[in-house]
Amino acid sequence: MRAEARDGLTDDAVLGGRLRLLQPRRGHRFGHDGILLAAATPARGGDRVADLGAGVGVAGLALASRVPDARVTLVEIDRNLAALAQENAARNGLADRVDAVALDVAAPAADFAAAGLAAGSCDVVLMNPPFHDEALPASPDPLRRSAHSLADPAQWVAAGQRLLRTGGILTLIFRADGLPMLLRLLGEQFGAIAILPVHPKPGDAAIRVLLAATKASRSPLAIMPGLVLAEADGTPSAGADAVLRHGAALALIRR
Repeated sequence: MRAEARDGLTDDAVLGGRLRLLQPRRGHRFGHDGILLAAATPARGGDRVADLGAGVGVAGLALASRVPDARVTLVEIDRNLAALAQENAARNGLADRVDAVALDVAAPAADFAAAGLAAGSCDVVLMNPPFHDEALPASPDPLRRSAHSLADPAQWVAAGQRLLRTGGILTLIFRADGLPMLLRLLGEQFGAIAILPVHPKPGDAAIRVLLAATKASRSPLAIMPGLVLAEADGTPSAGADAVLRHGAALALIRR
């Protein structure tokens, strides 16, 4: 559901109306990816969580709404989007444990520490690194095109690895054909890697992968049963509806 909002923004409902989020009418707009990412993130009450590349806060706020007492920092390079993320936290009653900072993922560790994100301070890091979906043409809108351009994924993984404590969990969502690159980047720093493919319809190849990994673990990789977003007739699948409308979690890693 969408309502017109002020100053070139729209006011959009997600999770069946559990969250209402302001976002720019033009440029990059959130979709299912952020909700799927939040669902795949195994945070617990009391966890310290960082959401890298948060945009207007959809993934981090969805996580905070599902996990009572989790403390979440939304990290976003664009100051205007970071301000919207902070406003969205407040308007959804989550400002007491969700804050937003304008910070580049590639910023030095000292800048993260100054924002309250010291090395080794996080139990969970989630991220939605920017990428261009090769199945779609490049957007004519420069803001949307910039948001979807492929940044250096190595910087994102390195930032997550630095922020996490030993045994902390990294979760991310990415284009499915980027999986070999992601596994190379995780290297020997992470183990217990769990991969959940996301398919548009039954029989279709995966378009996304959800990935969870544990810092300094030596446990083996596991490929989970895939999530199918829609039935053959285009109606939402029961699994997708449970996640996208009702806020169900996706079990990748047990804690």
